[in-house]
Amino acid sequence: MIGGGEGAFIGQVHRMAAALDGELELVCGAFSRDMDNNARTGVRCGLAAERTYASWEEMLATESALPESQRMELVAIVTPNHLHVPIALAALQAGFHVFCEKPVARTLEEALPLQQAMAENQRLFGLAHTYLGYPLVWQAREMVRQGKLGRLRKIHVEYPQGWLGTKLEDTGNRQAAWRTDPALSGASGAMGDIGTHAFGLAEFVSGHQIKQLCATLSIHAEGRALDDDGDILFRTKEGASGTLIVSQVSTGEDNGLKIRVYGEQGALEWVQRDPNRLYFTPQGDVPQILRAGIDQPGLCEASIDRLRIPGGHPEGYLEAMANLYVDMAQAIRQGQHGSAPGVPSLADGLRGMAFVQTVLDSHASDAKWTPFVDISQIGSGRAQ
Repeated sequence: MIGGGEGAFIGQVHRMAAALDGELELVCGAFSRDMDNNARTGVRCGLAAERTYASWEEMLATESALPESQRMELVAIVTPNHLHVPIALAALQAGFHVFCEKPVARTLEEALPLQQAMAENQRLFGLAHTYLGYPLVWQAREMVRQGKLGRLRKIHVEYPQGWLGTKLEDTGNRQAAWRTDPALSGASGAMGDIGTHAFGLAEFVSGHQIKQLCATLSIHAEGRALDDDGDILFRTKEGASGTLIVSQVSTGEDNGLKIRVYGEQGALEWVQRDPNRLYFTPQGDVPQILRAGIDQPGLCEASIDRLRIPGGHPEGYLEAMANLYVDMAQAIRQGQHGSAPGVPSLADGLRGMAFVQTVLDSHASDAKWTPFVDISQIGSGRAQ
């Protein structure tokens, strides 16, 4: 693991999720540039002192020199955004698989060299879009694919938070500080941080691709450098319309990710704060609630495969991320490269960055509709 020292929320989440199913073992880490923090984290993780490295560069070099049976196989990158690409490139070139926090980079152009590194080194690259690990998200996706909703008409996804309602970045809050710093986070704040989650969820469940959008971004906290709120209208290639709403200044909201999908023959609703229920309303029939659990009726194979316990025993955020780690581990054991089935890929990460760029372009434009950025036209890279 690179990053994730004491005080970093997501590092401990990754460690718990990776360990949940016994498929992976944490064998080394470079957790913090603060050497005391780094050492304490290594001790808490049960690592030998010689495998708690002072820097990620040292870790990659030293692990590469170990016998194959001893060296790490997968690098988890849980740093702020500005380090994602440099570390991922170095890890791939050193022959290691990569599982990276989202977004994949600060900008689309910055991420494009990863395509070449993937092609040259035949490794796996996975992206930590945790919400795509939830079993009932897969259930919703499968029901759409099976035609249970008929032709889709409307997609609504929202992700309101309230934690940045005041300028926490000025109070010593490290999580707020890097997320609101363009040099560390990128050209967008809320839209890059959680908007990419909402975008990925909408396209994953619906199977549609956004072709054009109309976006407006706002900065509500006075003096903040990056957007903390945004509203988007969009149209998909397949003919649906939609809305995507993101905010980190919605007072009283904690983590309100929600998706609703409406078709000619039915509708679905899933709410992240209540992830073990999926609401299905067939046209002209009685509404239904599908419940999570290995013993529950009506669930598809992909959903069952991501569940561990019977209904009535809630599974949540840690289990969702653990599902991504399990899929990464299985792909490594099977000798696969490129993308691991079930795990968001580099191509998904690039499309997420194209989404952010399209939103920024739309916000800066007076045009009613802005075409979705064509990845192949950015720099010299081409999408996989």
